Amino acid sequence: MSDHIHRFIFDNSDVRGAHLRLSDSYRDILSNHHYPPAVARLLGEFLVAAALLSVTIKFRGSLILQVRGSGEVPLIMAEANSNGDIRGIARDAGEALSEDFHTLLGDAQLAITIDPERGNRYQGIVRLDGDSLASCIEAYFRQSEQLATRLWLDADGEHAAGILLQELPEQHSDDATWQHLTALADTVQPEELLTLDADRLLYRLYHQEPLRIFEPKALRFQCQCSPQRVAAALVSLGQQELEAIIAEQGQVDSHCEFCHRQFHFSATEIAALFGEAEPHTRH
Repeated sequence: MSDHIHRFIFDNSDVRGAHLRLSDSYRDILSNHHYPPAVARLLGEFLVAAALLSVTIKFRGSLILQVRGSGEVPLIMAEANSNGDIRGIARDAGEALSEDFHTLLGDAQLAITIDPERGNRYQGIVRLDGDSLASCIEAYFRQSEQLATRLWLDADGEHAAGILLQELPEQHSDDATWQHLTALADTVQPEELLTLDADRLLYRLYHQEPLRIFEPKALRFQCQCSPQRVAAALVSLGQQELEAIIAEQGQVDSHCEFCHRQFHFSATEIAALFGEAEPHTRH
């Protein structure tokens, strides 16, 4: 079952996990752009990682993974929310040719942002010192959260998949048990990760372990853009700048980089954003 995330727990230890394999939603996201193969694969890993991490947090809102760097991909981000919506983008990456993780992202930091519907935003940052996205996320949890975490990620442009293992918060599993469970996951092959559904893959890895799998949660590509969100972003530009655009172009145009939806605002609509009934006349 693709595009469903499966949470699971080991009955005799304080270790939880999640499995995800994306197909339709991953291809839908890629169809809006023309990424080089290496970038498409990297974005797939970001999407899977964001979704896997999002189910470890009990909240209503979004989890965002983002890297801004000096490499061939200046910005890459993925977002997953509690409704099962995912989206992602790699900006200005059309000329990225390398297969190397650090060449693609360069000197950069990974930001993990939790954006709840209610409450304050929280952001953690870690340098990209590892040789993969998985190792960088593992380092973040080891350094910032003191929470043992392992990730196995892969993508091929058609499918993107991953497994997460993590100690339960405020619990510390037996080191031997943790090493045993992660060693079994280390045997997974990329082809298995990308082709096997959760039941088959988890049986292959853990058929001798007491494992409970919870009801799956469906994921889909769903952009979060809306006229209201775009309007809020326009207000941040300031009334004077927006009026200058209207004087030159007759309206303010905006488009969503994630889904390419177009938004258009007339002079009257821009005036209303600033609490005015009529637009200013510029001479």
